[in-house]
Amino acid sequence: MTTASPSPDQLLVLLEVSRAGKFTTAGESLGLNHTTIARKIAALEKSLGGRVLARAAGGWELTPLGERAVGVAEDVAVAVGRLAPGADDPVTGVVRMTATDGFSAYIASPAVAELRKDHPNLAVELITVTRRALQQRSGVDIEVVVGEPQVHRAEAMRLGEYTLGMYASRDYLERHGAPETPEELARHGLVYFVDSMLQVDDLDAPRRLAPEMRDGLTSTNVFVHIEATRAGAGIGFLPCFMADRHDDLVRLLPGYFHEQLPYWMVLRPDSMRHPAVAAVVDAIKRKVAEARPVLMG
Repeated sequence: MTTASPSPDQLLVLLEVSRAGKFTTAGESLGLNHTTIARKIAALEKSLGGRVLARAAGGWELTPLGERAVGVAEDVAVAVGRLAPGADDPVTGVVRMTATDGFSAYIASPAVAELRKDHPNLAVELITVTRRALQQRSGVDIEVVVGEPQVHRAEAMRLGEYTLGMYASRDYLERHGAPETPEELARHGLVYFVDSMLQVDDLDAPRRLAPEMRDGLTSTNVFVHIEATRAGAGIGFLPCFMADRHDDLVRLLPGYFHEQLPYWMVLRPDSMRHPAVAAVVDAIKRKVAEARPVLMG
């Protein structure tokens, strides 16, 4: 008895599940219900003689067999794409990426905007998170993280560095006075990340450099840090490339509080075979190089 070969349709379903991480999300993209997605994955596994997906936190991840199948599925997707309108442009389809708030707003967004001028059939889904790189990245084509990632079965590249410093609003300094030494910061509240929810060790600098500062206002979103500091909630430890955009913010003790951290990009090993992913990666690398003076403060 012979086993049926995998169908292109089954492979394309697996490709979408690998990017979405969930059957329901993949089904929404493909116009299929959850049951149909599950049936096609089961048929593919029967054809290949093994599991292509395994349960992971929050969704599905590829098995080694699944990774090989996705490599073939991407070739199928490229071939099918040649029949679509605008098929002469290979930079098409959806690219999913995660990055920190500030990087997403001031580096990734303008990079993608420039890219889409020449490739209007490209769509980028940009999820803002501040976390370590994932060990399993089903559902994500590109990750940008702070600090060198410790990952397996992935490609990691250093993009560049950015600088953080202490800032306060001019009104706050008029009311409370400007600290002239690191020790004087102890009487001021810190505007920064929620310590108990901070997942990136490299971002613990203010607690290390100014351990006597008490928390004033904390948030998981760096744009909240900026606006809270501008509103006078305390002294913020802020990315210079974001804070320096505001004339009402003053940098404090730059000789002492001058933390430089690296941005890293993490990709699945097969991601660069996808022309759209490769184009987004190149656009982001160019934008980081262009913005280096601003990123360094």
